[in-house]
Amino acid sequence: MSILSKNKIKYIRSLELKKNRKTDNVFIAEGPKLMDDLLKTFECNFIAATSEWLTTHPTTKALEIVEVSNEQLSSISQLKTPQQVLGIFKQPEFSFKDDVLTNQLCLGLDGIQDPGNLGTIIRLADWFGIEHIFCSHDTVDVFNPKVIQATMGAIARVKVHYTPLCELIKRSKPTAIYGTFLDGDNMYENKLSQTGILIMGNEGKGITTELEEYISHRLYIPNYPLERATSESLNVAVATAIACAEFRRQAACK
Repeated sequence: MSILSKNKIKYIRSLELKKNRKTDNVFIAEGPKLMDDLLKTFECNFIAATSEWLTTHPTTKALEIVEVSNEQLSSISQLKTPQQVLGIFKQPEFSFKDDVLTNQLCLGLDGIQDPGNLGTIIRLADWFGIEHIFCSHDTVDVFNPKVIQATMGAIARVKVHYTPLCELIKRSKPTAIYGTFLDGDNMYENKLSQTGILIMGNEGKGITTELEEYISHRLYIPNYPLERATSESLNVAVATAIACAEFRRQAACK
C-alpha cells in the first residue's frame, strides 16, 4: 500500500480540469458501483479506498492502491458525499468503421453543454442498445467527472467519439438522418428506420444551421393534448429518451 501524499492530493484535484486530464490521458471515477463497472473494462492507474471497500475487493488490480480514511477521501473527492472509493483510469481510445451508420442506430450530439445531460444520454444509449455516440467538438468532454458519474457505468459499454458531424455524415452516408425540431413531423406518425443517426441539438440553440441541411427526417415530439398550453421545449436528455424509446418500440413491433 502507498501513502496518500500531498502531491498526490494536489494531482487528483487538478484532474477536475480538462487540460490536466488530457495531458496524462486519464479520468476520475468515484463510488463502488461505477468502479466495479469500469474496472472490468478500463486500465486503472490509481485507487484510493477505505478499508471497507478494500476488504470486499481483495483481488482488485491497479498500478497504485492507497488505503484512506473517510476524511482523506473527502479531501480528494469531487462529490458532496464521498463513496468509499476513487479511481483514476486511462482514457480509452474508441474506434469505429464508416459503415456503422448504415448498420446500426447511432446518436449524434450537436453542442451538448451540460455534463449531466451528456452522462444521462450515454446511460440512455446503453439502455436502448445504442453502441456509438458521435459528438461535435464543442460538446462537453465525456471525461468530465460529472459526466462520468452521470453515466452510472454506461461509459464502459457505449463508445463516445468526437468528430465534425457534417464530415461524418458526408463520409459515412447514413441510411437515414433524423433530428428533433419544434416544427418537425409528429414522431409517432412516422415510420422510423432502425439504422442511421439521430441528431440531438444544443440545450438552448438546438441543431446548428450547418448540420440541419443534412437532416432528412425532421421529427417532433408532440405534447398531450395537442391544444393544451405547455412548456416551450423538453430537456435534451428527456427528448433523447422519448425518441430512442419510439425507435426501439417500432423495431419490436416489426
